[in-house]
Amino acid sequence: MDSQPGALNLNSSDLYNCLMTEYFKSIWNNSIALLKGLVVTFRYMLQPKVTIQYPKEKATVSDRFRGMLTFHIDECIACDMCVRACPSSCISLESVRNEQGKKVIQNYTIDFGKCNWCRLCEEACPTNPKSVHHTNEYELMFETRDDFKITWLKDAAGTPLVPVNAAGKPIGPWPDVSGQKHLSVGVGAHKAPPPVHPAAAPAASH
Repeated sequence: MDSQPGALNLNSSDLYNCLMTEYFKSIWNNSIALLKGLVVTFRYMLQPKVTIQYPKEKATVSDRFRGMLTFHIDECIACDMCVRACPSSCISLESVRNEQGKKVIQNYTIDFGKCNWCRLCEEACPTNPKSVHHTNEYELMFETRDDFKITWLKDAAGTPLVPVNAAGKPIGPWPDVSGQKHLSVGVGAHKAPPPVHPAAAPAASH
């Protein structure tokens, strides 16, 4: 029977050769794709290992790393800029006006249960160095819900005190390293903690 006009006329031998050609072509293309995908693996295979033995060793964080927030009540001017800038409404402060009419901060609270580490409070802070800023601290642990809300206080003489949680229990502290105040390492800095606020001191046992 004559073939239809325009139809592909292949005998069994031609069809076999065509199929085998496509088969080996697909093997070649897939092999090339596999080798391209393994280039990175081969590149790092013989390089020295970079595993860090945490917690004995810790990786160096970037300059703009946004770790735990800390606050310096002795530098704050109670301008409320950080309170207004915070999109989570996790910052609050109380202040009073002195005899000269200047606002003086009394306490400063951050609710870390709401904080999204956006850095807007630090950027809005007009003091130099910053009163509120992120640290390099990333090893955080809160034992209770009260620990999420931390309040910084000072005594009548204006001396900063140990921060307290929502239950009035001393927490942290977030002290400063001498000479590196705004390169804070957060919890565990090698510095004696400031005095405990009288109201936060544990009751004496009878």
